[in-house]
Amino acid sequence: MKALLKLEELLMFALGAYMFSFLGISWWWFFGLLLLPDIGALGYLVNSKIGAMSYNVLHHKGIAIMVLFVGIYFENESLKLVGIILFSHASIDRVFGYGLKHFDSFKSTHLGKIGN
Repeated sequence: MKALLKLEELLMFALGAYMFSFLGISWWWFFGLLLLPDIGALGYLVNSKIGAMSYNVLHHKGIAIMVLFVGIYFENESLKLVGIILFSHASIDRVFGYGLKHFDSFKSTHLGKIGN
């Protein structure tokens, strides 16, 4: 089952890349911005709760899809780009076992402990 879920996430990452192709933006932007949502981990410099909240906001696929839809509705390429990057990043993170964070520590995720 774990392999099937990772395949599902990998296909969602491919969907994000496919959606990016419709933006008409150079591909280096996709790969250059792909790690940017990890800036949410800076909240862990304050404490675990703030870190988990800031990390989860930038790694929640529902938020990513909402940003994308707002960009589509208002025909705003920047919002579309942000939504696609957030969605793609969250998907590739989950392929590698990085899920949404619990408040107790960075390694505690909805997918289980990182490193197990």
